[in-house]
Amino acid sequence: MLQNIGIPGLILILVIALIIFGPSKLPEIGRAFGRTLTEFKSATKGLVSGEEKEEASKAEISTAEKN
Repeated sequence: MLQNIGIPGLILILVIALIIFGPSKLPEIGRAFGRTLTEFKSATKGLVSGEEKEEASKAEISTAEKN
């Protein structure tokens, strides 16, 4: 869906955001959005690394049981 927006679509979204929120609120909204994305990325990495650690510990337990 987002792949079809293009430059004119982004400009239109920015103009609408300027009209709705005003120029003084846009930097605050941008910072909040950036922080949200950063937290989401770190949480996702934590989940993925947690799953990898869990799988590794299960593999270690199964090899220890075989010996």
